[in-house]
Amino acid sequence: MSQPLAAAATTAGPAPAFALGGDVARPARLSVCDLSAWPQHTSDVSFECATSGVQHHRFTGPLLHDVLMDAGPRFAPARRRDRLRFLIAVSGADGHRALLSWAEIDPDFGQARVLLAVTIDGTPLDRSGPQLVLPQDRCGARHVSGINALRVDGGYSTWE
Repeated sequence: MSQPLAAAATTAGPAPAFALGGDVARPARLSVCDLSAWPQHTSDVSFECATSGVQHHRFTGPLLHDVLMDAGPRFAPARRRDRLRFLIAVSGADGHRALLSWAEIDPDFGQARVLLAVTIDGTPLDRSGPQLVLPQDRCGARHVSGINALRVDGGYSTWE
């Protein structure tokens, strides 16, 4: 097991924490404290909010791709097409949900620098929980606050 997930498995981090599961070799419960063990990235983000107009914030946290790769997604890494069938579902404590494709965050495809933010404008999110941040999105609708579950899925039904 890698360092960050090993630490998460033994650390009684402060609530809230979210469940990372699905098609991964190493499911885990992760808190803001746990996510702070990964390399941190900072992104200045501007997005349109339907209720309060344009928002400008600075977020810091690990890349979603790094955290998910550490969990061991159950695909053949050398087979690019195998990675393309995977989806990432994220839900927040308020019921808000967002869906991403693996290709969006994969360095061989979209390479979006999606964050699991642990701070917003320098303020730690340890009391509210980590936030999904998609810096490339013009609209903030896929930002999910207070993440309570993150699921990787490569085995959904076919459309035939």
